[in-house]
Amino acid sequence: MRRTLGHSGIEVSAMGLGCWAIGGPFLFDGKPDGWGRVDDAESIRAIQTAIDLGVTFFDTADVYGTGHSERVLGEAIRGRRDQVVIATKFGYTYDESAKEITGTDVSPGYIRRACEASLRRLQVNEIDLYQLHPGEAPAEREDDIWAVLEDLKAEGKIRAYGWSLGSAEAAERFARNTSGVSIQHSAHIFHDPKDLFDAAERHGLANVINSPLAMGLLTGKFTADSQLPADDVRAAGHSWVPFFEGGRPVPGFLAQLDAVREILRSGGRTLAQGALAYLWARSERAIPIPGFKSVKQAEENAGAMAFGPLSPEQVEEIRSIVDGMVKAS
Repeated sequence: MRRTLGHSGIEVSAMGLGCWAIGGPFLFDGKPDGWGRVDDAESIRAIQTAIDLGVTFFDTADVYGTGHSERVLGEAIRGRRDQVVIATKFGYTYDESAKEITGTDVSPGYIRRACEASLRRLQVNEIDLYQLHPGEAPAEREDDIWAVLEDLKAEGKIRAYGWSLGSAEAAERFARNTSGVSIQHSAHIFHDPKDLFDAAERHGLANVINSPLAMGLLTGKFTADSQLPADDVRAAGHSWVPFFEGGRPVPGFLAQLDAVREILRSGGRTLAQGALAYLWARSERAIPIPGFKSVKQAEENAGAMAFGPLSPEQVEEIRSIVDGMVKAS
């Protein structure tokens, strides 16, 4: 299972791995934005195992762990650079010593400094996919952002660029005004953004899908009694985390998952593998990037590629069930 990043010619595995969780603890708006404590040695083993299993695409950001995720990924791929495609992001500012996000900066000068810092942490000479991280960049600054990214391409610092965004309107502007190759956004059985999938199809962009497992809810490991620790982003009370309240799974999402459980597990898949298979069936441009903190999780995610996508009929059945439950509530 292979995908191409838009018109770039850069080929990647149909599933990547998202490296947010391996960045370790850090803060956003004064609240935890990481996924708890991490074991760097385990993270490195997980990345190398995933490569052995055919995963070639790894997505991180300079702000994950305020630089730590990039450093861990860079260490893991030493000696294997030619086997992987590396994506990272820019646009948030941070205090590395305080482990805290401090704001945003998308000025050309900052983008250049951020790029150089990411290159050093990743221990690479070129970033394959460099993505604008803030989803709503100031409209008056967009032309300047795209111009400096084109310059970085010409200089051999990056191979291609994309935007992590949340609206089809932004995707249309991006496609119309740039030579960018990808949009990154969330999608899963609970949230199927047809307008973003359609925009990518219309303009030949790749859909890099973050939170494909709904921040872990679609792994099936949570029950109504589950309680996440206070240092986990899912327990921090961020308004943009819909699946958990006070560190507990939202009952409505658990009910929806239970209603489609057997469809997702068809063909011998695990629930997580079924959730990834749903996205491959949803679009041939979809590249889900589930997170991980262990070798076992990396193995399970990579194993999804052996099963391939769900059938169109299964996707239609899932949509009918989930959408019907949402309307009924």
